[in-house]
Amino acid sequence: MQNRITTKDIAMIGLMVAIIEACKMALSFAPNIELTTFWLIMFTRQFGKKVAVIVPVLILVEGMMYGVNTWWVMYLYIWPLLVILAYMFRKVDSAIFWAIFSGIFGLCFGMLCSITYFFIGMRDGGIIGGFNTAFPWWISGIPWDMVHFAGNFVLMLVLYYPIGNVMKRNCKG
Repeated sequence: MQNRITTKDIAMIGLMVAIIEACKMALSFAPNIELTTFWLIMFTRQFGKKVAVIVPVLILVEGMMYGVNTWWVMYLYIWPLLVILAYMFRKVDSAIFWAIFSGIFGLCFGMLCSITYFFIGMRDGGIIGGFNTAFPWWISGIPWDMVHFAGNFVLMLVLYYPIGNVMKRNCKG
């Protein structure tokens, strides 16, 4: 059974979540500059379907560390979406492809987050209320989504080959 989770897998999941959290804390001073996207893509490329277990653990750890609020609800669908998309393209070995991919994901992040606000707005105002809540929230954040795009693009472009080569040499999927 290749899909079984072993003791080694559990240890690796803990390490991967710790790496993501350490990077998140290290970059917390820089708004919308993050390595979570980078690491989830790299882990998905290296470990395939097993990364599906990392995402819920990561989201639970985030909720325990920072509390649960609307951003946490957003993580419930944003990070799994990233892993699914990365899994679909996991065989592509190109820094420029993944830089563009992660940049576009960063640019779309605010739009994806606005889905939660759509449902919040719908509660009192129906579909129009949802749109009137989500759309302005998304539009007002576009400058930060552009920063997110640039950060994801540059980090992936710079780190893809050095980290990817270390992972290929030292990690078995």
